[in-house]
Amino acid sequence: MPIHVKSEIGTLKRVMLHRPGQELEHLVPGELERLLFDDIPYLRAARQEHDVFAGILREQGVEVVYLEDLMAGTLKGRPQLRERFIHQFIEEGGNIAQKFKDQLFRLLDGIPDERELVQKTMAGVRMNELKAGGHSPLADRVRPDSRFILDPIPNLYFTRDPFASIGCGVSLNYMYSRTRRRETIYGSYILEEHPDFAGSTPFYYRRDYPFSIEGGDILNLSRRVLAVGISQRTTPEAIELLAQNIFGDDTAEIETILAFDIPSIRAYMHLDTVMTQIDYDKFTVHPGILGSLRVYEICRGDHRDTLNVTELDSSLPVILGTHLGLDQVTMIRCGGKDRVASEREQWNDGSNTLCIAPGKVVVYDRNYITNGILRENGVEVLEMPSSELSRGRGGPRCMSMPLWREDV
Repeated sequence: MPIHVKSEIGTLKRVMLHRPGQELEHLVPGELERLLFDDIPYLRAARQEHDVFAGILREQGVEVVYLEDLMAGTLKGRPQLRERFIHQFIEEGGNIAQKFKDQLFRLLDGIPDERELVQKTMAGVRMNELKAGGHSPLADRVRPDSRFILDPIPNLYFTRDPFASIGCGVSLNYMYSRTRRRETIYGSYILEEHPDFAGSTPFYYRRDYPFSIEGGDILNLSRRVLAVGISQRTTPEAIELLAQNIFGDDTAEIETILAFDIPSIRAYMHLDTVMTQIDYDKFTVHPGILGSLRVYEICRGDHRDTLNVTELDSSLPVILGTHLGLDQVTMIRCGGKDRVASEREQWNDGSNTLCIAPGKVVVYDRNYITNGILRENGVEVLEMPSSELSRGRGGPRCMSMPLWREDV
């Protein structure tokens, strides 16, 4: 089944998740900032919460597939591909991994089960796991032998970011932070080599492009309109490249890209942390962005590879309504009119909803004020526990990569 995602609200039929793994237990206080965490989630509880999330989706008729299973299935029975994957993973693991590349290769290649191998690359490798000793005489004396020579990848459970489904194609992203860039290795192998996707998936962005872009900034508003955030993690140059590649594909239906310029701060790291679509004519929004938001319309230029860009001066509801062909759009404020509740619940991803059918969303239970307002507006709200998962600063949309939605 190839990729087919032409809206944010079409009934979700297939989705990719990653169940949190050992990589979360390899977070330590001194490395939190570098690894993009504010706290250390308790893995056992995080897994329980994530299993509830997957269970809600299955109960709603969604096929749930896991990143680790797709990657293992891609490698299974293909020794040359497996070897190439290990070498690439080590090569992109940094200078220290390169120094011990032979020992790392032997360690990883010695894991016979493909799923265990994939999970080990996610969890990271410590110096004391290598069999040979005396690798680095000075470093061995001044640094603990438990130090990581291949970093863990704790952000993996936010599967939305490494690539984005756009119509029947994908943006395989160049991630903002070095910490997350290896995440897209899995996506490249799955999309290029797995039988579900190989040969049938157009690429609108590549991980070796020079400008950062992440999936949390990409929203499929309709089959003809794409929204992309200019954010802390997505640059305007990346959006230009994305637009040129989409408009250059004769099979793509997208005619307009709306670029939303949001404040470049961690609290608003992606467009979907401040705005998501939840029904044909309803959006959640963090009111804090409304006064500073600038929106640009990008269309094909008069010549190939050129773009026409126009800044729009209408209000956000008018812009969305115009491009969706609607007379009116309702913007549901995260936290309502209470500034404190709004800021608190936005920090805990109250605006980051996963729409699984028109007017039906999965949300974190902790954002009870926003959830109540959604219900008052006729939205069916499916709540999931979130004490540990929310510590990673991402909600249900962040944790899910739709692979197939029904058309609306």
